[in-house]
Amino acid sequence: MATTEEDDKYPDGGLRAWLVVFGVRYSYLMSPGFISKRSTYQEYYQESILKGHSPSSIAWIGSIQYALIFFPGLAVGRLFDLGYFRIVFLSSSALLVITTFLIAQCTEYWQFLLCQGVAVGLGCGGVYGPTYAILGHWFKKKRGLALGYMAVGSSLGGICLPIATRNLIPAVGFPWTMRIIGFMLLAVLGVSNLTMKRRLPPINVKGGLFNFAAFKSVTYTIYCISAFLVFLGILTVLTYINASASQLGTSPKIAFYYVAFSNAGSLLGRWPAGFLADRIGPLNASIPFTIFTAILTYIWPFSRSTGSLIAIAIIYGFCSGGYFALMTNPIMNLGGENDVGRRVGVFMTILACGALLGPPISGQIETATGGFRAVGLYAGLWLFPLGRYEKC
Repeated sequence: MATTEEDDKYPDGGLRAWLVVFGVRYSYLMSPGFISKRSTYQEYYQESILKGHSPSSIAWIGSIQYALIFFPGLAVGRLFDLGYFRIVFLSSSALLVITTFLIAQCTEYWQFLLCQGVAVGLGCGGVYGPTYAILGHWFKKKRGLALGYMAVGSSLGGICLPIATRNLIPAVGFPWTMRIIGFMLLAVLGVSNLTMKRRLPPINVKGGLFNFAAFKSVTYTIYCISAFLVFLGILTVLTYINASASQLGTSPKIAFYYVAFSNAGSLLGRWPAGFLADRIGPLNASIPFTIFTAILTYIWPFSRSTGSLIAIAIIYGFCSGGYFALMTNPIMNLGGENDVGRRVGVFMTILACGALLGPPISGQIETATGGFRAVGLYAGLWLFPLGRYEKC
């Protein structure tokens, strides 16, 4: 733990520090928020532009995109420690904006895979990756509050962007929908680039991209393993709740909004989680959020009405949002700030493996069993024990 003297070195507030949080929050609106629209695109591509391709092949566009928001963590974290934050963030912002305009011109599957899957994923990864590390330069005592506040951006994006996209496509067409989103990205990421700034000087820590020394800490190792396993299950409900609603006979127009309901719940859960973390510690705060997420994962497949499924979506979003808001906070506390970028980067890359594997495994279980009860048991199996185990 840091001493009181060390804690006093952090601004933990003030105009400059909160401007950084404001910039990060805006970047989350259009990076994780952009990724959250994948179910909207999946539905549209299946019905129009790519309807000659199977749903599973189209799903690879979103899966690659989601994985790449975390996988570049090793490189992005290391570059942050070396002092290249501005170059990485600006170039990733430019890549994300340019690629969004290019998607408007895509007509073939391979074009969507490269532009929307690979390029957008890498752009989002470069924007998202350094944000936790830069926040670690400015906050210590109020870090949980700052994390919760900035994480609200991804929930807002997850609510607004899918709804806007779904309504813009029939109104102005797909190409102009993407151009409008591109202009939104340009404005929002422009604000983020102007307001985000690192505080501490770069330090060339030995060890290359991968920080093996961090794994000498048993706490760090256990936490990384637990996060990987949590991500095998935590994305399952968010990925398949629309499909489970359709099995209940819910209208597709209504089923679409279940993810938005979940993101609304997440919006409500992230800030209180950060507030609580500053008072009882990030691990103590995240454990109940994880356990309740597990319980809701078990309950979800047994829902038999639209009202109960909406309630589950909102409460699940609240609980899982609390975990998402706090998941990197313990990592930032497990070492010095001179190596925080690489430490967080290794953690992000490890949990990305769980994020990539979890939803497809759940999909295979649903295909094999013809329902979601076994899926809920599988996903909850990872979450419930690990909600308690993370404190070890």
